[in-house]
Amino acid sequence: MILPHAAVRSLQALSLNAPRQTQPPQSSSIQCPIVLDGRIPQNFTLQVFDTNESPFNPGFTKGPAPWSEILLFPAGVTPSRFDVVSESTATSFKPLEVTINDKSIFDPSGNNPQLGFRRAGLLLGNGSDASNQGVMTFHWSSRQDPARKLNLTHEYLTSFHETNDSGGAQFSLQIGTPLGQDGAAGKPAASDWKMLDRNNTVVFSTPLKFDAWQNFAVTLDVPKNTMQVYFSEGNDPLKPVTEVLPNDNSGGGALQIGLLKKPTETKTVVFDGFQESNIDEGQILGSIFVEDSANGCVSL
Repeated sequence: MILPHAAVRSLQALSLNAPRQTQPPQSSSIQCPIVLDGRIPQNFTLQVFDTNESPFNPGFTKGPAPWSEILLFPAGVTPSRFDVVSESTATSFKPLEVTINDKSIFDPSGNNPQLGFRRAGLLLGNGSDASNQGVMTFHWSSRQDPARKLNLTHEYLTSFHETNDSGGAQFSLQIGTPLGQDGAAGKPAASDWKMLDRNNTVVFSTPLKFDAWQNFAVTLDVPKNTMQVYFSEGNDPLKPVTEVLPNDNSGGGALQIGLLKKPTETKTVVFDGFQESNIDEGQILGSIFVEDSANGCVSL
């Protein structure tokens, strides 16, 4: 289990407030049909993310501030691999940064705030869309902001596909010191990305880089209950970094991407624990989309 049931949100509520899925032109690097597209057009303003014109759900998963006050368009950051539409015309989508601070406290019911977490997670999908059927590949790229560094003495989830009942995740990407472990406990290190399967087993790890895009993809075959992980850096093509692995892909769900920072010195994880004051942390994101990988199609 990644998070207790109360930790996240109700996907039934999400389906009532699902954002519109726009279809920008596909990148020349994307070879498969796009099912959900979270890439950001150049003409988007931050205010768009507060509306149903956003590719993400405007109401979840965050503290009381609107997305327009949580997100940034980082200056001087080159587009990630799948955000470039045409190299000949330099047409591209733009990167986005998710930030967290002391007020990043999610309160899904309005009267039971998750005081243990600091979190802001963009939701792509509503839990019952086509990305939960057949064979799908989930893509995203991450880059670090030197002005908003993560505190790797904490555990973070930066991307995970959470089940509809909020009781777990088919996969999740973790960084930092896993809750309850000593930061010097060995490999993988706190500064390693760790891809987890449904059972929270590490199936792939790689060092965090501070000066390059790091590109991830996970293929879920829902009928066959398997997963496979792909990875690259910069503009290099993705390569498979695991075999096709058994994985419980039941339960539907949605991709959440951003930052979920867990506490230290906690009893309940969700509702108590230590978080430093005056935090200002971020994660730069790009190339967010889900593609149909029927017949083995994966954009590399």
